[in-house]
Amino acid sequence: MSSPLINLKPEILWKYFDEIRKIPRESRHEEKIGEYLISVADKFNCKSRKDSVGNVIIEIPATKGHEDAPIVVLQGHQDMVCEKNADVAHDFSQDPIKVKIEGEWVTAEGTTLGADNGIGVAAGLALLEDDSVIHGPLELLFTVDEETGLNGANNLTSEFVKGRILLNLDSEESGAFFVGCAGGADTEITFDLNRKNSAAGTGYKISLSGFRGGHSGLDIDKGRGNAIKLLARMLYKTETPFELISIEGGNKHNAIPREAFAYIALSPDKAEALKKELDKKFHSLAFEFKTVEKNSNWNMEKADADTAPLQEEDQEKLLRLIMAIPHGVMAMSQEIENLVETSTNLAIVRSKGKQASLYSSSRSSIDSAMEAVRASIDAIGELAKTNVDQIQGYPGWAPNLESPLLKTMKKIHKDVTGKDPEVLAIHAGLECGIIGEKCPGIDMISFGPDLENPHSPDERVHIKSVEGFWKLLAKTLEALAQ
Repeated sequence: MSSPLINLKPEILWKYFDEIRKIPRESRHEEKIGEYLISVADKFNCKSRKDSVGNVIIEIPATKGHEDAPIVVLQGHQDMVCEKNADVAHDFSQDPIKVKIEGEWVTAEGTTLGADNGIGVAAGLALLEDDSVIHGPLELLFTVDEETGLNGANNLTSEFVKGRILLNLDSEESGAFFVGCAGGADTEITFDLNRKNSAAGTGYKISLSGFRGGHSGLDIDKGRGNAIKLLARMLYKTETPFELISIEGGNKHNAIPREAFAYIALSPDKAEALKKELDKKFHSLAFEFKTVEKNSNWNMEKADADTAPLQEEDQEKLLRLIMAIPHGVMAMSQEIENLVETSTNLAIVRSKGKQASLYSSSRSSIDSAMEAVRASIDAIGELAKTNVDQIQGYPGWAPNLESPLLKTMKKIHKDVTGKDPEVLAIHAGLECGIIGEKCPGIDMISFGPDLENPHSPDERVHIKSVEGFWKLLAKTLEALAQ
């Protein structure tokens, strides 16, 4: 059966994306995609190198007559966020991503698509084969573990990367050049759980699902519901007593939680009363989020109570922590219109075993604001007498509006599209922030096609914008080769 991508343009870019989608590339498990990248380099007799963490560089010789042009680095990341809907059977460690075309978009069947950053990687590989693109010497830099902590970029050395002009191919809005990004850092709160000897009633599972989720930076200002926070709101101070066994929700530190689940024990004669109470609370939440979350739902069903419920004190402690830990936009930029300055995302909660863990991811383009929001989470954890681990973060990328690369690309964009590009900063952790710190003096811009709902099963990429992205890339390389 032929791939639905086979006739899309530019064919050479989609050919490589079609190959990439078949290769497992979950964060921290990029071995197979790394091997593939090197095999493509070998096929075209290009030099390649891999560092100790798995970052790969492929060197592409200059088009004849352009050998003296400066080295240009094209940079993307090998890994993808692996998210799927609860009713989808998919093993990211071995199953290819199933793709389909819906109108003007390419999307996946119930999973993340991996266009973030598979399209950027495919564009780089296409340059190995497409002799029609004029360019100087190129370095294709493919980092690992971007999605779970930018660890590939964090382990780069300035010697590994020779070029000092960099095109980051990991943005998600055509017609825009990104010249700055937020820094980020995570916080984990943990505490030991004390449980009763046994449950006093029957086991039930309460599910909250159908929320849109999305990228915890790019989508944090869109008013989407955090399933963990909303489930806690439903369970907090109910009139019908129950015994909490655990709350579970979220999978990725950089994704807004779409689903959350509570396991409880309850006297069967109280089940109907609790169900009515929770249903009333859910409908209030559904009204609150009616314009954004049209597919949210909840369910309560019997389930095995194979773990003893929490002691009452720890039940209250867990629910209060989830209620208290901040989530959402903390401040908007006072300098750049419509740019989120500071935000935080309660991303993951786990409490099935002997310990509870609550994981938050915070972002800001202002160092002091980042410190403040993390300090507030720390203070909440201290008040609750928990262990607070403030994990080392990554730097932001300060805009340089006088960049020679920016001036060149603005002219090319106007020549190619007839329009001036938007010049923006982004409320997300691009690797450019770290690369700029590792490689002083490097001139960088990030751009890409239209990509919607990254980090969620609703991820999709606009077909026509990929063609425009490729044309802009080719014209830029030609201009930089002169």
